[in-house]
Amino acid sequence: MKSLYVTSVEPYIGKTAVCVALGRRLQADGFQVGYLKPVSTQPWRTPDGRLTDEDAAFACEALGLGVDCTGLTPVIVTPGLLRQRLKGEAAEDLTPKIREAAQRAGAGKDVLLLEGGSSLRQGYAMGLSNVRLAEMLGAPVMVLARYHSDSQLVDDLLASRARLGPQMFGAILNQVPEEAVDFVEGTARPFLEKEGIQVLGVLPSVPRLSALSVGDLVQRLDAQVLTQRYDPLALVETFTVGAMTIEAALSRFRRQQNKAVITGGDRTDIQLAALETSTVALILTGNLQPSPLIVQQAEALGVPVLLVKDNTMETVNRIEQGYGKTRLAEPQKLKAFLSLMNERVNVKAIYAAIGLS
Repeated sequence: MKSLYVTSVEPYIGKTAVCVALGRRLQADGFQVGYLKPVSTQPWRTPDGRLTDEDAAFACEALGLGVDCTGLTPVIVTPGLLRQRLKGEAAEDLTPKIREAAQRAGAGKDVLLLEGGSSLRQGYAMGLSNVRLAEMLGAPVMVLARYHSDSQLVDDLLASRARLGPQMFGAILNQVPEEAVDFVEGTARPFLEKEGIQVLGVLPSVPRLSALSVGDLVQRLDAQVLTQRYDPLALVETFTVGAMTIEAALSRFRRQQNKAVITGGDRTDIQLAALETSTVALILTGNLQPSPLIVQQAEALGVPVLLVKDNTMETVNRIEQGYGKTRLAEPQKLKAFLSLMNERVNVKAIYAAIGLS
Protein backbone atom coordinates (compact mmCIF):
# COMPACT_ATOMS: atom_id res chain seq x y z
CA MET A 1 0.00 0.00 0.00
CA LYS A 2 1.21 3.50 -0.91
CA SER A 3 0.52 6.54 1.24
CA LEU A 4 0.57 10.32 0.96
CA TYR A 5 0.65 12.78 3.86
CA VAL A 6 -1.02 16.15 3.14
CA THR A 7 -0.39 19.06 5.50
CA SER A 8 -0.24 22.85 5.37
CA VAL A 9 1.57 25.87 6.76
CA GLU A 10 -1.62 27.41 8.20
CA PRO A 11 -5.28 26.50 8.76
CA TYR A 12 -8.07 26.73 6.20
CA ILE A 13 -5.95 26.32 3.09
CA GLY A 14 -7.83 23.34 1.66
CA LYS A 15 -6.25 20.10 2.89
CA THR A 16 -9.54 18.22 3.01
CA ALA A 17 -10.52 19.51 -0.43
CA VAL A 18 -7.17 18.40 -1.87
CA CYS A 19 -7.50 14.96 -0.27
CA VAL A 20 -11.00 14.54 -1.69
CA ALA A 21 -9.98 15.76 -5.14
CA LEU A 22 -6.94 13.46 -5.25
CA GLY A 23 -9.01 10.61 -3.92
CA ARG A 24 -11.62 11.09 -6.64
CA ARG A 25 -8.88 11.22 -9.28
CA LEU A 26 -7.25 8.05 -7.94
CA GLN A 27 -10.61 6.29 -7.94
CA ALA A 28 -11.25 7.41 -11.51
CA ASP A 29 -7.87 5.93 -12.46
CA GLY A 30 -8.86 2.58 -11.00
CA PHE A 31 -7.15 2.69 -7.59
CA GLN A 32 -8.71 1.69 -4.27
CA VAL A 33 -8.43 4.66 -1.89
CA GLY A 34 -8.40 4.92 1.89
CA TYR A 35 -8.39 8.03 4.06
CA LEU A 36 -7.30 8.84 7.61
CA LYS A 37 -6.99 12.05 9.63
CA PRO A 38 -4.66 10.87 12.41
CA VAL A 39 -5.20 13.81 14.78
CA SER A 40 -8.01 16.32 15.14
CA THR A 41 -7.98 19.41 17.34
CA GLN A 42 -11.55 20.36 16.40
CA PRO A 43 -13.93 17.89 18.07
CA TRP A 44 -17.28 17.52 16.32
CA ARG A 45 -20.27 15.38 17.18
CA THR A 46 -22.30 13.41 14.69
CA PRO A 47 -26.11 13.78 14.77
CA ASP A 48 -26.24 10.66 16.98
CA GLY A 49 -23.76 12.15 19.46
CA ARG A 50 -20.50 10.39 18.57
CA LEU A 51 -17.26 12.35 18.72
CA THR A 52 -15.32 12.69 15.47
CA ASP A 53 -13.89 15.28 13.06
CA GLU A 54 -16.11 17.14 10.59
CA ASP A 55 -13.49 17.18 7.82
CA ALA A 56 -12.98 13.43 8.15
CA ALA A 57 -16.72 12.82 8.03
CA PHE A 58 -16.98 14.91 4.85
CA ALA A 59 -14.04 13.14 3.18
CA CYS A 60 -15.47 9.77 4.14
CA GLU A 61 -18.79 10.63 2.50
CA ALA A 62 -17.30 12.38 -0.54
CA LEU A 63 -15.02 9.42 -1.30
CA GLY A 64 -17.79 6.89 -0.72
CA LEU A 65 -15.70 4.88 1.74
CA GLY A 66 -18.73 3.25 3.29
CA VAL A 67 -17.13 2.84 6.72
CA ASP A 68 -17.78 4.22 10.19
CA CYS A 69 -16.37 7.71 9.74
CA THR A 70 -15.72 8.09 13.47
CA GLY A 71 -12.90 5.57 13.12
CA LEU A 72 -11.03 7.74 10.63
CA THR A 73 -9.79 10.12 13.34
CA PRO A 74 -8.14 7.94 16.01
CA VAL A 75 -6.93 10.83 18.21
CA ILE A 76 -9.26 13.73 18.98
CA VAL A 77 -7.65 16.37 21.15
CA THR A 78 -10.35 17.82 23.40
CA PRO A 79 -9.57 20.65 25.85
CA GLY A 80 -9.82 18.10 28.67
CA LEU A 81 -7.34 15.70 27.06
CA LEU A 82 -4.85 18.50 26.42
CA ARG A 83 -4.99 19.61 30.06
CA GLN A 84 -4.49 16.05 31.25
CA ARG A 85 -1.49 15.72 28.97
CA LEU A 86 0.10 18.94 30.17
CA LYS A 87 -0.40 17.91 33.81
CA GLY A 88 1.19 14.53 33.17
CA GLU A 89 -2.08 12.67 33.74
CA ALA A 90 -2.30 11.33 30.16
CA ALA A 91 1.30 10.65 29.18
CA GLU A 92 0.71 7.53 27.08
CA ASP A 93 2.25 7.29 23.64
CA LEU A 94 -0.63 7.69 21.18
CA THR A 95 1.31 6.65 18.09
CA PRO A 96 0.39 2.92 18.36
CA LYS A 97 -3.29 3.92 18.22
CA ILE A 98 -2.63 5.93 15.07
CA ARG A 99 -0.56 3.17 13.49
CA GLU A 100 -3.35 0.63 14.07
CA ALA A 101 -5.95 3.02 12.62
CA ALA A 102 -3.77 3.54 9.54
CA GLN A 103 -3.48 -0.21 9.03
CA ARG A 104 -7.27 -0.58 9.21
CA ALA A 105 -7.94 2.38 6.92
CA GLY A 106 -5.40 1.13 4.39
CA ALA A 107 -6.40 -2.54 4.42
CA GLY A 108 -7.16 -3.67 0.88
CA LYS A 109 -6.38 -0.22 -0.52
CA ASP A 110 -3.85 0.85 -3.12
CA VAL A 111 -3.36 4.32 -1.61
CA LEU A 112 -3.96 5.76 1.86
CA LEU A 113 -4.45 9.53 1.99
CA LEU A 114 -3.38 10.99 5.33
CA GLU A 115 -4.68 14.44 6.23
CA GLY A 116 -2.17 16.04 8.56
CA GLY A 117 -2.45 18.91 11.00
CA SER A 118 -3.62 22.38 10.09
CA SER A 119 -0.11 23.79 10.43
CA LEU A 120 3.44 22.57 10.89
CA ARG A 121 3.29 23.92 14.45
CA GLN A 122 0.40 21.66 15.45
CA GLY A 123 0.74 18.52 17.55
CA TYR A 124 3.90 19.06 19.57
CA ALA A 125 2.07 19.36 22.91
CA MET A 126 0.58 15.90 22.36
CA GLY A 127 3.78 14.40 20.99
CA LEU A 128 2.11 14.12 17.58
CA SER A 129 3.75 16.65 15.29
CA ASN A 130 3.36 16.40 11.54
CA VAL A 131 7.04 15.54 11.25
CA ARG A 132 6.78 12.63 13.68
CA LEU A 133 3.57 11.24 12.18
CA ALA A 134 4.80 11.39 8.59
CA GLU A 135 8.01 9.60 9.54
CA MET A 136 6.16 6.97 11.60
CA LEU A 137 3.70 6.25 8.80
CA GLY A 138 6.43 6.28 6.15
CA ALA A 139 4.56 8.70 3.93
CA PRO A 140 6.00 11.34 1.60
CA VAL A 141 4.67 14.79 2.49
CA MET A 142 2.93 17.33 0.28
CA VAL A 143 2.54 20.82 1.78
CA LEU A 144 -0.15 23.38 0.96
CA ALA A 145 0.68 27.07 1.18
CA ARG A 146 -1.44 30.16 0.61
CA TYR A 147 -0.16 33.34 -1.02
CA HIS A 148 -0.17 36.42 1.24
CA SER A 149 2.95 38.19 -0.04
CA ASP A 150 5.98 37.38 -2.19
CA SER A 151 8.44 36.83 0.64
CA GLN A 152 5.94 35.08 2.90
CA LEU A 153 5.16 32.41 0.31
CA VAL A 154 8.80 31.54 -0.29
CA ASP A 155 9.69 31.69 3.41
CA ASP A 156 6.77 29.43 4.36
CA LEU A 157 7.86 26.72 1.93
CA LEU A 158 11.54 26.94 2.84
CA ALA A 159 10.60 26.71 6.53
CA SER A 160 8.43 23.67 5.74
CA ARG A 161 11.33 21.99 4.00
CA ALA A 162 13.64 22.79 6.95
CA ARG A 163 11.23 21.05 9.33
CA LEU A 164 10.25 18.09 7.18
CA GLY A 165 13.55 17.49 5.41
CA PRO A 166 13.61 15.11 2.43
CA GLN A 167 10.23 13.68 3.51
CA MET A 168 8.67 16.76 1.86
CA PHE A 169 8.64 16.18 -1.89
CA GLY A 170 6.48 19.05 -3.12
CA ALA A 171 3.88 21.74 -2.57
CA ILE A 172 0.62 23.06 -3.93
CA LEU A 173 0.23 26.85 -3.87
CA ASN A 174 -3.40 27.74 -3.21
CA GLN A 175 -5.50 30.92 -3.41
CA VAL A 176 -2.98 32.82 -5.51
CA PRO A 177 -4.51 36.16 -6.63
CA GLU A 178 -4.31 37.13 -10.28
CA GLU A 179 -1.87 39.96 -9.66
CA ALA A 180 0.63 37.55 -8.03
CA VAL A 181 0.63 34.86 -10.71
CA ASP A 182 3.54 36.37 -12.69
CA PHE A 183 5.75 36.41 -9.59
CA VAL A 184 4.74 32.92 -8.50
CA GLU A 185 5.21 31.32 -11.91
CA GLY A 186 8.14 33.38 -13.17
CA THR A 187 10.23 33.86 -10.02
CA ALA A 188 9.10 31.83 -7.01
CA ARG A 189 8.49 28.54 -8.80
CA PRO A 190 11.92 28.29 -10.48
CA PHE A 191 13.64 29.27 -7.22
CA LEU A 192 11.73 26.74 -5.12
CA GLU A 193 12.34 23.93 -7.58
CA LYS A 194 16.04 24.79 -7.61
CA GLU A 195 15.89 24.38 -3.82
CA GLY A 196 14.38 20.91 -4.23
CA ILE A 197 10.73 21.82 -3.59
CA GLN A 198 8.65 20.64 -6.52
CA VAL A 199 5.71 22.98 -7.20
CA LEU A 200 2.93 20.55 -8.06
CA GLY A 201 0.29 23.13 -8.80
CA VAL A 202 -0.67 26.80 -8.60
CA LEU A 203 -4.35 27.28 -7.82
CA PRO A 204 -5.85 30.73 -8.36
CA SER A 205 -8.01 32.55 -5.86
CA VAL A 206 -11.64 31.77 -6.77
CA PRO A 207 -14.23 33.74 -4.77
CA ARG A 208 -16.85 31.03 -5.25
CA LEU A 209 -14.74 28.50 -3.35
CA SER A 210 -14.57 30.69 -0.23
CA ALA A 211 -18.22 31.71 -0.49
CA LEU A 212 -20.72 31.18 2.32
CA SER A 213 -23.99 29.46 1.57
CA VAL A 214 -27.27 31.05 2.57
CA GLY A 215 -27.93 28.07 4.84
CA ASP A 216 -24.59 28.61 6.54
CA LEU A 217 -25.40 32.30 7.03
CA VAL A 218 -28.76 31.48 8.60
CA GLN A 219 -27.07 29.17 11.06
CA ARG A 220 -24.04 31.37 11.72
CA LEU A 221 -26.12 34.52 12.33
CA ASP A 222 -28.98 32.73 14.11
CA ALA A 223 -31.18 34.51 11.57
CA GLN A 224 -34.93 34.41 11.08
CA VAL A 225 -35.87 33.85 7.43
CA LEU A 226 -38.76 36.17 6.59
CA THR A 227 -39.40 34.86 3.07
CA GLN A 228 -41.27 31.61 2.56
CA ARG A 229 -38.88 29.88 0.17
CA TYR A 230 -35.09 30.02 -0.17
CA ASP A 231 -32.24 27.88 -1.42
CA PRO A 232 -29.89 27.09 1.48
CA LEU A 233 -27.17 26.04 -1.01
CA ALA A 234 -27.13 29.39 -2.85
CA LEU A 235 -23.64 30.89 -2.54
CA VAL A 236 -22.74 34.42 -1.43
CA GLU A 237 -19.39 35.50 -2.85
CA THR A 238 -19.22 39.08 -1.58
CA PHE A 239 -20.72 41.13 1.23
CA THR A 240 -21.46 44.83 1.29
CA VAL A 241 -22.80 47.08 4.02
CA GLY A 242 -25.60 49.39 2.93
CA ALA A 243 -24.92 52.43 5.08
CA MET A 244 -24.60 55.08 2.38
CA THR A 245 -26.79 57.30 0.24
CA ILE A 246 -29.09 55.62 -2.26
CA GLU A 247 -27.04 56.98 -5.20
CA ALA A 248 -23.79 55.57 -3.79
CA ALA A 249 -25.52 52.30 -2.94
CA LEU A 250 -26.83 51.75 -6.47
CA SER A 251 -23.42 52.50 -7.97
CA ARG A 252 -21.72 49.98 -5.67
CA PHE A 253 -24.42 47.30 -5.92
CA ARG A 254 -24.27 47.30 -9.73
CA ARG A 255 -20.56 46.46 -9.63
CA GLN A 256 -20.95 43.47 -7.31
CA GLN A 257 -22.28 40.10 -8.34
CA ASN A 258 -23.66 37.28 -6.15
CA LYS A 259 -23.62 39.47 -3.06
CA ALA A 260 -25.39 39.77 0.25
CA VAL A 261 -26.34 43.25 1.40
CA ILE A 262 -26.17 43.98 5.13
CA THR A 263 -28.27 46.92 6.26
CA GLY A 264 -30.71 48.04 8.92
CA GLY A 265 -34.26 46.78 8.77
CA ASP A 266 -35.46 50.39 8.51
CA ARG A 267 -33.42 51.22 5.36
CA THR A 268 -36.15 50.52 2.81
CA ASP A 269 -34.36 52.58 0.15
CA ILE A 270 -31.17 50.47 0.42
CA GLN A 271 -33.17 47.24 0.44
CA LEU A 272 -35.01 48.20 -2.77
CA ALA A 273 -31.72 49.14 -4.42
CA ALA A 274 -30.25 45.78 -3.49
CA LEU A 275 -33.21 43.93 -4.98
CA GLU A 276 -32.69 45.77 -8.29
CA THR A 277 -29.20 44.24 -8.65
CA SER A 278 -27.50 40.82 -8.39
CA THR A 279 -28.28 40.06 -4.75
CA VAL A 280 -28.33 36.56 -3.25
CA ALA A 281 -29.59 37.58 0.20
CA LEU A 282 -30.70 40.59 2.23
CA ILE A 283 -29.39 40.61 5.81
CA LEU A 284 -31.35 43.03 7.98
CA THR A 285 -29.78 43.97 11.31
CA GLY A 286 -31.00 45.29 14.64
CA ASN A 287 -34.07 43.02 14.73
CA LEU A 288 -35.99 45.71 12.83
CA GLN A 289 -38.82 44.29 10.74
CA PRO A 290 -38.78 45.51 7.11
CA SER A 291 -41.71 46.84 5.16
CA PRO A 292 -44.10 44.09 3.91
CA LEU A 293 -43.40 45.50 0.41
CA ILE A 294 -39.75 44.46 0.73
CA VAL A 295 -40.62 40.92 1.80
CA GLN A 296 -43.17 40.63 -1.01
CA GLN A 297 -40.73 41.83 -3.67
CA ALA A 298 -37.90 39.67 -2.33
CA GLU A 299 -40.21 36.67 -2.37
CA ALA A 300 -41.07 37.32 -6.01
CA LEU A 301 -37.37 37.59 -6.93
CA GLY A 302 -36.32 34.52 -4.91
CA VAL A 303 -34.08 36.58 -2.60
CA PRO A 304 -34.22 35.45 1.04
CA VAL A 305 -34.55 38.12 3.70
CA LEU A 306 -32.64 37.26 6.88
CA LEU A 307 -33.49 39.13 10.07
CA VAL A 308 -30.79 39.16 12.76
CA LYS A 309 -30.78 40.53 16.31
CA ASP A 310 -27.21 41.88 16.21
CA ASN A 311 -26.33 45.35 15.01
CA THR A 312 -24.54 45.83 11.71
CA MET A 313 -21.00 45.81 13.11
CA GLU A 314 -21.62 42.66 15.15
CA THR A 315 -23.15 40.97 12.11
CA VAL A 316 -20.16 41.85 9.92
CA ASN A 317 -17.77 40.48 12.55
CA ARG A 318 -19.62 37.15 12.73
CA ILE A 319 -19.55 36.82 8.95
CA GLU A 320 -15.84 37.66 8.78
CA GLN A 321 -15.07 34.89 11.28
CA GLY A 322 -16.45 32.33 8.85
CA TYR A 323 -15.58 33.81 5.45
CA GLY A 324 -12.92 31.80 3.65
CA LYS A 325 -13.10 28.99 6.22
CA THR A 326 -15.99 27.06 4.74
CA ARG A 327 -15.81 23.48 3.59
CA LEU A 328 -16.75 22.16 0.16
CA ALA A 329 -19.90 20.37 1.26
CA GLU A 330 -21.96 22.38 -1.25
CA PRO A 331 -22.04 20.42 -4.55
CA GLN A 332 -21.28 23.54 -6.64
CA LYS A 333 -18.10 24.25 -4.71
CA LEU A 334 -16.88 20.67 -4.72
CA LYS A 335 -17.43 20.36 -8.47
CA ALA A 336 -15.56 23.62 -9.11
CA PHE A 337 -12.60 22.57 -6.97
CA LEU A 338 -12.37 19.12 -8.58
CA SER A 339 -12.21 20.80 -11.97
CA LEU A 340 -9.54 23.23 -10.76
CA MET A 341 -7.37 20.43 -9.38
CA ASN A 342 -7.62 18.44 -12.61
CA GLU A 343 -6.59 21.47 -14.65
CA ARG A 344 -3.85 22.95 -12.45
CA VAL A 345 -2.17 20.13 -10.48
CA ASN A 346 0.51 17.76 -11.79
CA VAL A 347 -1.13 14.55 -10.63
CA LYS A 348 1.42 12.40 -12.49
CA ALA A 349 4.20 13.91 -10.36
CA ILE A 350 2.25 13.05 -7.21
CA TYR A 351 1.74 9.49 -8.44
CA ALA A 352 5.46 9.20 -9.11
CA ALA A 353 6.37 10.54 -5.65
CA ILE A 354 4.27 7.89 -3.89
CA GLY A 355 5.35 5.10 -6.22
CA LEU A 356 2.26 4.66 -8.40
CA SER A 357 2.64 3.91 -12.06
